[in-house]
Amino acid sequence: MLLVCFATSLTRCFRIFLCIGLSVLISACGGSGGGAPVTNPPPVSPPTSTVSGTITVAPGAVVDSDVNDPVPVRISNDSVVTAQSLPNPVTLGGYLNIAGTGYSGDSFFSGDPVDFYSIGLVAGQTITLTMAEAPLTTVDLDLYLLNAAGDTVVDFSDSTTSAVEALTVPSTGNYFIVVDAFDGYSNYTLRVGVGITQAKTHTAGRLVLSDAFVPGEMIVKFRDGTAGTAAAASPALRASSMGLQMKAGGDTRRAMLMSLGDKQRRQATFNALGIPTANKHRFKFKSEEDQLKYETLMAIKALRNRADVLYAEPNYIRTASAVPTDPLYSSQWHYPLINLPAAWDKEKGDPGVTVAIIDTGVLMNHPDLLGQFSADGGYDFISNDFISGDGQPGIDSDPNDTGDSVGVGSSSFHGTHVAGTVAAATTFFPAPGVRGGAGVAPGVKLMPVRVLGRGGVGGHYDIMQGVRYAAGLSNDSGVTLNASQRADVINLSLGGGGYSQAEQDIYTLVRAAGVVVVAAAGNANSSALSYPASYAGVISVSSVDRNKQKAYYSNFGAAVDVAAPGGDARGDADGDNFKDGVLSTHGDDSGAALDYKYNDMQGTSMASPHMAGVVALMKSAYSGLTPDVVDSLLLSGAIVEDIGTAGRDDLFGHGLIDANKAVIEAITLGSGTPPPPSPALLAVSPSGLNLGDSAVTGLLYVKNSGGGALNITTVSDDAAWLTVSAETVDADLLGFYRVTIDKSGLTLGVYQAEITFTSSVNSVVVPVTMQVVAQAINGDAGYQYVLLIDAADFSVLDQWDGDVEGGSYSYRFDNVPFPAGRQYYVIGGTDINNDGNICEPGEACGAYFSLSNFSVIDAAGPHTGLDFVSGFDAGVGASASALFKEGGITLKRKQVQSPIKGVLRNK
Repeated sequence: MLLVCFATSLTRCFRIFLCIGLSVLISACGGSGGGAPVTNPPPVSPPTSTVSGTITVAPGAVVDSDVNDPVPVRISNDSVVTAQSLPNPVTLGGYLNIAGTGYSGDSFFSGDPVDFYSIGLVAGQTITLTMAEAPLTTVDLDLYLLNAAGDTVVDFSDSTTSAVEALTVPSTGNYFIVVDAFDGYSNYTLRVGVGITQAKTHTAGRLVLSDAFVPGEMIVKFRDGTAGTAAAASPALRASSMGLQMKAGGDTRRAMLMSLGDKQRRQATFNALGIPTANKHRFKFKSEEDQLKYETLMAIKALRNRADVLYAEPNYIRTASAVPTDPLYSSQWHYPLINLPAAWDKEKGDPGVTVAIIDTGVLMNHPDLLGQFSADGGYDFISNDFISGDGQPGIDSDPNDTGDSVGVGSSSFHGTHVAGTVAAATTFFPAPGVRGGAGVAPGVKLMPVRVLGRGGVGGHYDIMQGVRYAAGLSNDSGVTLNASQRADVINLSLGGGGYSQAEQDIYTLVRAAGVVVVAAAGNANSSALSYPASYAGVISVSSVDRNKQKAYYSNFGAAVDVAAPGGDARGDADGDNFKDGVLSTHGDDSGAALDYKYNDMQGTSMASPHMAGVVALMKSAYSGLTPDVVDSLLLSGAIVEDIGTAGRDDLFGHGLIDANKAVIEAITLGSGTPPPPSPALLAVSPSGLNLGDSAVTGLLYVKNSGGGALNITTVSDDAAWLTVSAETVDADLLGFYRVTIDKSGLTLGVYQAEITFTSSVNSVVVPVTMQVVAQAINGDAGYQYVLLIDAADFSVLDQWDGDVEGGSYSYRFDNVPFPAGRQYYVIGGTDINNDGNICEPGEACGAYFSLSNFSVIDAAGPHTGLDFVSGFDAGVGASASALFKEGGITLKRKQVQSPIKGVLRNK
């Protein structure tokens, strides 16, 4: 627990702790009074307890079998013959190095320049390689896809300016994936998934063999030269000096078209460009054209490394094309679950409606949030300068999230994730440059209010000021927003124990002002009251997973009003390489520059903005919407789907919010006439199943996502190994269907089939993928180092080391002292580059309760069953940053110096 004192006297202070996406725990600590001296009793040993749990390997997680860490058993995967078998889908953490580069360890002297992986792949799947080391000028990993025999290149990706390589699988079959170190050393993450992902967006500088470009040609622009130097020579002479031929151009002020020349000249060209022969023909190609394309890319790579070349690129062949709208929307399962598509047909949000995000602030320049903010610009109410960490004394008018990292990893960017769920920019028609995912109410405006800062902490006084500001009440900023400026909806994805009359009074005032307040119910899987969600007048939101079941972490009880999607990041049912959490806007500041990106997170923190966004849609459709009206509609069941016990229950409140029903009710209230019903439309979630090499069953949810009526007429599949049966359905045969596969008699390989659901209105086809392997490939998050960390000073009390057994790890710390006030965190991860740090990019990481929801372990033992998930995130996901001071944690048994930021572990 972080101790933050707000006065010079230590007789009164507050202990404050934020579990990102979980809770703010606040308790007063009073000073002692005076009195007569007493005889001190003899010292008493503090009570002790056991701290133990199980680490589950994240879905599809596998570790490179020959990493640099000398502790685990090393198994070479350096050739086709010794290739490591992978499941599908997979997220793998690996390490490569050229001999003599990188950190001391198993491969420093001998080098480990290449890793081979055998895998069955499906047409359209994306293979993504993410390099972890920096700068890119000293690291160059390339990605190859070889045929089933392992002797011919199918595709190749080489980026000189990006840390990401990506390829798309051309056809279903068995392949070899090769990760090759052209230069330097680095951890890396290799991901194989399905569907459209961020990696399919072509990054500037990436060279891909299968791209359409003219073989042997390149476009080159030289830097301006100085008279009398070689750089100032004529373009033809400059090209000739590099073994190239001029084809068009000739003006050094413009880009010029150049050629490798004929086959006889190419060796001289490669010699002139300094390309080693070993790199020129490392693999065979299926045609002379592909070989020439590869040589063209290698020449471009060499040109880009020259000081006198401004840029070099292929001569791409262009055709007419359209960019898909919001490419990550296909991974946002949580929106169809609450009937958002049907609601969007009627209402997408009005810019006159504002939702306040009272949180860690928001990344104001995130590309998917630009233009989505209210005119007032928001505010930063963090009054403690150390917690604020933004370099501005006291509170200020800049709510930008400057990050809550305190020295290692990336910041949580919790508020940015929440904001994107409410109102990320969303395009409903094909348009160039569309990126990212969708928001619940993309037409409304966001008011960012920063109340949580460094280390993810904040005081409830600051939170109260933020709430007052958003609601147009007087506050410490001196700015009182008028009725047209204030927020219509306030979202609070934070909470904790401890009733405060001061807070209750504020929420009573806010409700009286006509503002709807929505808050997260909490993530302790408990019926204990969490505040502010449990205050009168606040809508408390519990969490469901993609199967409409209570999320395993979600709080429940009499205070819960409604349920919404919060996700369960322990699974990946559709194999899209995003865990089944909630996907939204995010950031990564672990590197030299801030990277705007997208991330899946789980928690009631993610459920709450779904509800806030739906209320914003209702307010857009009916300007007279008040908190009383929302309560009445919830009580009547008019805007929810009753998914639990009939009527209200303690798991889901009045039910799962239904965006379509909510918008219909709002339109009806505004006009007196309900809108025409949306046409009935059959929908299935998830849109595809990837059961990998070990799972034999999965669930599909079949529903009517529109209005009107429909019923299922037939359910069919096209494979003998596939069975579909109704599990829980209604009279129209809508509901849950069980998918089961039987691998008996099937040969090794990857299989794909389709399930067709036909209704009285439309049909939906669901692809199902699975893999038959000689031996099941167990999940493996690598050799784990689990740290027991003192929450007060972030020192390591103890460490457990161990390898995977049957897809999990059982860690245990005995005789852990728990003197009064002592609290701990548990975090585990790998050190595959052997630099003495865990949880770096490309390495596995996990924490109790999760990386996005840290939980404190206090004296109320025994502490068994502290289970969590560890896996390789490729930089996606919250980090352990909020736990650690600048410079990491002092090692318990051996100090290891490293230039790389991370969580130091004990060797």
